[in-house]
Amino acid sequence: MKTGRGIALLAALLGAICSVSANAHHSFAVFFDSDEGLVSVRGEVTEFIFKNPHGVIRLNVKGKDGKVEEWKAETNSPSILERRGWKKDSLKVGEEIILEGWRARDGRPYMRMRKVMRADGTPVGVPFESLEVK
Repeated sequence: MKTGRGIALLAALLGAICSVSANAHHSFAVFFDSDEGLVSVRGEVTEFIFKNPHGVIRLNVKGKDGKVEEWKAETNSPSILERRGWKKDSLKVGEEIILEGWRARDGRPYMRMRKVMRADGTPVGVPFESLEVK
């Protein structure tokens, strides 16, 4: 009798763990709009997180009105970024970058990163278009 309860408890615990990890990963099309084309912003890096399941870049972008708006970009996983030449220290806080990607469907200042360039136009890592089949 105790073994049956233990198995049921273990199954419930595993189910809860699996549902949390499944919720952490999401579909590109649900959050980002590829139909509207790419958006590009220029700003100062405030944070670069290089961890699974997706990295994050946050930057302060000065608008035409002079107001600063925080943008957030979701990147690929670190393993994919590393294959594209990125490292955990590829971006530094305070560095000015140009960030290009697909904007969030809900209009928030949030995007899925396509490529990053330094202020002088030098790409960070291997640009996405370099990997496309021609």
